[in-house]
Amino acid sequence: MKLKSTFKNLAIVLVMIVSSNVFAQANFQGQAVYMSKTTLDMDNFGGRELSPERKKMIMQRMKSMLEKTFILDFNKTESMYKEDEALDAPGSRGGFGMGSMSAGTIYKNVKDNQLLQDQEFFGKQFLIKDSLTKLDWKMSGESKQIGKYTCFKATATKKVDAADWTNMRRKNRDKDNKEDDKKETAEVEKDSTTTDAPKDPFEDIEIPEEVEVTAWYTMDIPVNSGPGEYWGLPGLILEVNSGRTTILCTKIVMNPSDKNEIKKPSKGKEVTMEEYQETVKKKMEEMREMFRSRGGRGGGRR
Repeated sequence: MKLKSTFKNLAIVLVMIVSSNVFAQANFQGQAVYMSKTTLDMDNFGGRELSPERKKMIMQRMKSMLEKTFILDFNKTESMYKEDEALDAPGSRGGFGMGSMSAGTIYKNVKDNQLLQDQEFFGKQFLIKDSLTKLDWKMSGESKQIGKYTCFKATATKKVDAADWTNMRRKNRDKDNKEDDKKETAEVEKDSTTTDAPKDPFEDIEIPEEVEVTAWYTMDIPVNSGPGEYWGLPGLILEVNSGRTTILCTKIVMNPSDKNEIKKPSKGKEVTMEEYQETVKKKMEEMREMFRSRGGRGGGRR
């Protein structure tokens, strides 16, 4: 029995040594494919009056915005995360004006604490250059299996940026009282009959200041990286749940034969993340003022 136990322990040590050697290689690199899916409750954005067929048609048109595939190329200290453009349908970018807010290539360097993001916003090219934002991860000890990898749960709270349209929500969305809902609907209908000016679409929409994030990481791949801006855990992050968005790893290739070069984005006007957020806020306010002025000029016309 002792001999069998000794052989078992030796086998475990051997596997650990082989695994360590793989990740210790100077030119070690891996690639992970992620599926990102965002859910949208159309009833919270004026969709209650639409027929099921109409809702289905609109959701189909928005599918390219709500469901995307990303590729993360990573080594021990660097990573590059970008959308798989090969799967991007022609004309899918910019649908409903949201495409201009979609994140471009995200480069992270955990050794140098550096973030670079290639970002297009309403026809202008920006290069966001900043330090990495580290979340205050809390480990729960809970585990689950994702594919062949054992993953552990971690949670954190993060600030929501101004360009994150996926977290837009209707104000007072948690109101459950049906009588209040009926009263609100009656008031809207009354307003629509007493004025010709269109209702400001931004009036009932808000973006929360913070959102709860749940991540699942695997120590089987001991790299401090993950999809998008996420990092800071003792293993590759394979799943992220943030607001209404879920990002799930569907494929991992270690040391692929055809390696993509992990390179830093370099094009665009260089700004910090805070400066870029201010640009987004100003643009959104401009759009709101433009809508208001058009509504004012159009008042009284039929």
